[in-house]
Amino acid sequence: MIDTEVLDCGVRLVTEPMADVRSVTVGVWVGTGSRDEDDEHAGASHFLEHLLFKGTPTWGAAEIAEAIDEVGGDMNAFTTKEYTAFYIRALAEHLPLGLDVLGAIMTDPALRVDDIDAERQVILDEILMHADEPADFAAEQCTAALFPHHPLGREVLGTAESVAALDRDEIHRFFETHYRAENLVVAAAGDVDHAVLAADVERRFAGRAGGAVPKRVPPEAAPQPVVVDRRPTEQVHMVLGMRCPGRHAPERWALTVLNHVLGGGISSRLFQEIRERRGLAYSIWSERTQYDEVGSVTVTVGTAPEHAPEVLTLLRTELDRIGQEGITARELQVAHGHLRAETLLSLEDSGARMSRIGSSLLLHGRVMDVDEVLAKVEAVTVDDVAAVAADLAATARALSVVGPFEPSES
Repeated sequence: MIDTEVLDCGVRLVTEPMADVRSVTVGVWVGTGSRDEDDEHAGASHFLEHLLFKGTPTWGAAEIAEAIDEVGGDMNAFTTKEYTAFYIRALAEHLPLGLDVLGAIMTDPALRVDDIDAERQVILDEILMHADEPADFAAEQCTAALFPHHPLGREVLGTAESVAALDRDEIHRFFETHYRAENLVVAAAGDVDHAVLAADVERRFAGRAGGAVPKRVPPEAAPQPVVVDRRPTEQVHMVLGMRCPGRHAPERWALTVLNHVLGGGISSRLFQEIRERRGLAYSIWSERTQYDEVGSVTVTVGTAPEHAPEVLTLLRTELDRIGQEGITARELQVAHGHLRAETLLSLEDSGARMSRIGSSLLLHGRVMDVDEVLAKVEAVTVDDVAAVAADLAATARALSVVGPFEPSES
């Protein structure tokens, strides 16, 4: 049974016990991501993600790493456009240690100047690494084209200029503003007792009152139709993107089904047509990304330069066709089966369960029971998918290309 409550300190707590496991994954979810930064401080959330595990004034990074390593635990963190998460997975008997670490770094990080300068170089190398990967760059370029002049269009890492300019005072102010109790969710799944964990979290996070979910402004500028970065690569990497409704829209369930039919699996239309029947690409897929008030559906493919115009034509043709004709009853049946199994299989790991309940409480304000989620997907009809497919086909598209490609070929 999933338990949720708001603790006296202001932190929202959610837990899900799992029978017959001896481990627990606990995470702290911060409701702030890269879209909540201004241009001058772009990358601050990701910078903090790197810095918090550097320790506290009394507990160094090496000491934390050694303590977690000694008990066979695993700790990590990640940053997205709308939230940042820190988590530790360990045997249940070592949960107090995990809470000690998370409580300390989330309430009293050292943010030492030497650590900041050293980690700055790591992040600058990370930015260069992404720029060197054509597929990654094509995806980032597509997001920027879909949401021009808006924080959603910026890369989570920030820019080399903004990261180089961030100093200790600015990073500390960002932490003090956003890393407060009312902008935090603590989630745990596995061999965990809710009441015991609530008392432990209350003790460790007391004194960090305040904070709030950042106020956000939706994108207004229209997408850029085509953006090309010409490089002498062996493949042409293309990402074709379209805006769609966000995570709270009732259409999200039908969009999930549509995405699977379009390019979400090996039986999908794009995979079967472009790879299996024509052999024009090794991999091709579509994915749906959800934000607060808007989302996106993107199709990603890498192909030989001489095949790029044909592949692009096929992509557009299939989008138009699915918009005009919708999907078949058999495609709906396959999507229902796949999404049900995918959901249930993901629940076999305490980390995945912690992620589900933590992100759900943070982003939706509640955690849906798994049976409720499955019922929502199962309730999607052919007509529901046809309606969202028609809307998607009619919306403006942004094409991002990296490789030896001429804009005239688009």
